[in-house]
Amino acid sequence: MQMNESVVKSHAKINLALRITGRYPDGYHSLSSLFLEIELHDRLRFTPSDTYSLIVDGRDLTGDHSNTIYRAYDIIKKNFGMKQEWEIEVEKIIPPGAGLGGGSSNGAAVLRFLNEALGLGLRHDQLEKIALEIGCDVPFFIQGGLQFVEGRGEKLTTVNIDFPYSILLVYPGIHISTGWAYSQFSLTNRKEGYKLESLFSNGDIHWELFENQFEDIVFQTHPEVGKIKEDLVKAGAIYAGLSGSGSTVFGIYDSIPSARMAERVFTNYQTFVTLPTTRKTIKV
Repeated sequence: MQMNESVVKSHAKINLALRITGRYPDGYHSLSSLFLEIELHDRLRFTPSDTYSLIVDGRDLTGDHSNTIYRAYDIIKKNFGMKQEWEIEVEKIIPPGAGLGGGSSNGAAVLRFLNEALGLGLRHDQLEKIALEIGCDVPFFIQGGLQFVEGRGEKLTTVNIDFPYSILLVYPGIHISTGWAYSQFSLTNRKEGYKLESLFSNGDIHWELFENQFEDIVFQTHPEVGKIKEDLVKAGAIYAGLSGSGSTVFGIYDSIPSARMAERVFTNYQTFVTLPTTRKTIKV
């Protein structure tokens, strides 16, 4: 590592539960979802430079102004000024278009880094407001952990419970557009938002109440993804579900060994065994 280089972890997430509760006049949908940040992460390396540049897995994306990294960088530069610029190198581990929030997490990682490096002193709520300009999932990643997410993604409630589980991710390599998934959803199927007290009570997690409303849409179009969920349950998952609009499917297990055992079923797919970031037990 060169002098003054900084390496920031950019974690993935899964949606433990997801309901679509309505649609705004501008076309965006409102959600009620439980986001869990997990140890699977990309790495962003920031090196002081005379000009901004972006290298992702060896590819020069400096001229790409559509990605979340540039947009986060540009918002901070335009609103607060920037005497020092950075070259950003990204090592991607989180599969793109997989429902794991990799792009959103990258944008939030840039906001957090620049806030500290430039000494801006922005509070979490201020960073979350800026993050919403980049994308609906970006605000969650400012603080991460386990959060109840509502509305467009701007209503965030930290959930303080013990989550002593391990997670097996199965990614079938199918890129599913979130926009497409929303376009296939009929508002006649919208539901009321979750009540936290119904999902968690007396220290218990009521898994039978968890669901992801994108599953009906995605599983009908891609039966292979639905089969992965079935196989995770057969392999002993306490709960299994689609993350976001997919195509990653996750299984919740009571230990790393049990998740590793289940992983053997999915040799034809890309898999990850990981933990919640709130459980600092292992580094993945």
